[in-house]
Amino acid sequence: MDPTTIDARQLAKMIDHSLLRPELTTTEVLRGCELAAAYDVASVCVRPADVALAVKALAGTAVAVGTVIGFPHGGTTTAAKTAEAVDALAAGATELDVVLNIGLLRGGEDDAVRQDVTAVVDAAGGAALTKVIFENAYLDDDAKLRACRISARAGADFVKTSTGFAPGGATLEDVRLMRANVPSHMKVKAAGGVRTLDSMLEYVEAGAERFGATATATILDDLTARRSAA
Repeated sequence: MDPTTIDARQLAKMIDHSLLRPELTTTEVLRGCELAAAYDVASVCVRPADVALAVKALAGTAVAVGTVIGFPHGGTTTAAKTAEAVDALAAGATELDVVLNIGLLRGGEDDAVRQDVTAVVDAAGGAALTKVIFENAYLDDDAKLRACRISARAGADFVKTSTGFAPGGATLEDVRLMRANVPSHMKVKAAGGVRTLDSMLEYVEAGAERFGATATATILDDLTARRSAA
């Protein structure tokens, strides 16, 4: 894919600027929101406690505020995940990235996983996009395929590769597998390790339509430089 032919705004609108590191201060979260607004990305993905802060900071912009549910391990109860979702929506979040229960999935307890994910999708009630995080570093291909089916049956909007906090993140192979095994109306989000423009473009070609990124400025500044030099 030739970077000089890409619509810069369209690429920016594929990025969820990630502000999830546990050590981030309020000042650092606000700076991240400023960066997201300056580059007009799709959203910021903040910690649950930062949703209201981000909503206020991004008021009047076209940048959505998202947050994470059951993050990063996926092992909280369904009731806790549902409560997190309800709280996030009340604070103004319009995108929810929920970690499925990794252990239950690995153990073949697909019905329990589906009920867990469905509860969050139902709590969102169409007021927020829902993205199901698989955490592929811990899964074999069979589990990834089952996670795709579960997410589709639950009515989620996206499937997502990773939290960014496991031993491995997104891979091209996983994105291709996920794209091929969810319905066409569902989208794939790649997260964990996509830090350059060239890498992002490879993932776009593989089928990713959204990206969790901390290297937002690096990626989009590189695009601007290449277009200017063309």
